[in-house]
Amino acid sequence: MTRTTSCLFGLFLVVLANVPCEASPAKVRSGSNRISPDYTELDLLAQVYGLVLSESAEVPDQRKLIKGAINGMLGSLDPHSSYMDPRELKEFNIETGGKFGGIGLEVMMENGVVKVIAPLDDTPAAHAGILANDLITHINGEELDGITLEAATEKMRGKINTPVTLTILRPGREQPFDVKLTRDVIRLKPVKAHAQGDIGYLRISSFTEQTLSGLNLAMSQLKGELGPNLKGWIIDLRNDPGGLLDQAISVSNAFLKKGEIVSVRGRDPSMVRHFYARPGKWEDDKPVVVLINGGSASASEIVAGALQDHRRAIVVGTRSFGKGSVQSQISFGNRGAVMLTTARYFTPSGRSIQAKGIVPDVVVEQDLPPASSPPEPGDKGEASLRGHLKSDDGEEHGGSSSYVPEEETKDKQLQTAIALLHGKQLSLPAREVSN
Repeated sequence: MTRTTSCLFGLFLVVLANVPCEASPAKVRSGSNRISPDYTELDLLAQVYGLVLSESAEVPDQRKLIKGAINGMLGSLDPHSSYMDPRELKEFNIETGGKFGGIGLEVMMENGVVKVIAPLDDTPAAHAGILANDLITHINGEELDGITLEAATEKMRGKINTPVTLTILRPGREQPFDVKLTRDVIRLKPVKAHAQGDIGYLRISSFTEQTLSGLNLAMSQLKGELGPNLKGWIIDLRNDPGGLLDQAISVSNAFLKKGEIVSVRGRDPSMVRHFYARPGKWEDDKPVVVLINGGSASASEIVAGALQDHRRAIVVGTRSFGKGSVQSQISFGNRGAVMLTTARYFTPSGRSIQAKGIVPDVVVEQDLPPASSPPEPGDKGEASLRGHLKSDDGEEHGGSSSYVPEEETKDKQLQTAIALLHGKQLSLPAREVSN
């Protein structure tokens, strides 16, 4: 069985979309040719495996050895390919079910360090003030040096109402500091909304199976509340790490009546899938502003790119993360599953997001709090990850700040969006889109 995702591998992976991927233990497609494995190289692996079993100072765990070998192989490809054993796959399925005990962090492993992608809305991590790009060095006083991402996330999860202490190293602060949290039920509510005066504000924090239904409910309620006074929509995708490709397509389709939304292209040039908008529930011509920042990745970049290319929305904020690849989950039955990067996706105008991100039409930098400082240029985003897939044209860019002030009056990006919908005119670059 093959399933596909366009998201970041973190504390919880939000996955799955229906893009087919061919997987065979014997052959892999490459362009119009097929490449057969060189099994003589496997003989070296078998010799090393036998050597470790016979000569290691301590009796090794053979399953652990094989798992390490598989992850080593996949890890040499890119930062998003990995193997999940049956226990990890079970945990993964629990997390994607939308309810689990934890603290609410999206994390990734970067150069052997656990790095925060973003805190989830209304979770212990968000309330405690943990920020994107924070580094977690210890959990409950235990150093994380050399630990796997899976082991680190397991330590952060646990029974509800139990305490956990994270030691944080934050860019701009010389000394690490402790953050004490209490685990809670983490429920993934992907869409939140409210009336921002005469504007409908739609906050999408992740793309799960509930995103489209949540969006439909929110838009229906806001239309009923605001009626003919509705000026337009703000779609807030800041610090949204991504998720289901089909949900990203559906969300885009809610604001597009026609045209391509995204294309997915594999290694074989002939293996291209195009996804198009269709007339749907919302025949809405109200103006739209999309908010993005350095924590906006994958599926959120698909939405921002589609609405930007079709000039359906003004994109405001800072450069997005640049996660433009697709992972397929390939099951091996009761032996776990592999997450393998199998394709890249492109915006309607043919732009690749990979290691570049989406550049806003209106760039607005937030004023950072005194405890923080701007990151060094290029030290964030997909382009900074070791082993990342290179961009299609060699041009790459780092990410940007992921900070969003809690007070709306201090949120310069939000205030810019409100001003735009209240009539400030902009001259936006034309974008050629072929449909």
